Amino acid sequence: MKAWGKDQKIEGTNIRFMGDPAAELTKKLDMEMTHPGPASVGIIGRCKRHAIIVDDGEVKWFAISEDDDDPAGDDDPEDTCAPAVLEALKGL
Repeated sequence: MKAWGKDQKIEGTNIRFMGDPAAELTKKLDMEMTHPGPASVGIIGRCKRHAIIVDDGEVKWFAISEDDDDPAGDDDPEDTCAPAVLEALKGL
């Protein structure tokens, strides 16, 4: 995560990249992908594509990119991409 943060030049900002190697947060948020499609190609326990805005420990905004035929949200991730998050921040 440190290398990704450095690459994305987030140092000195209020953005924090966080890993979840044991999927503890993923499971608590109920974001574990359980669709049989990803598991059939060896992707087990993957986290669903989502974005969260948290302020002082309170969730202010949440979005998830998934569809019945696209459980990973790979075909249409726009709801969780930076422009959508920035737009959500404007409304908070």
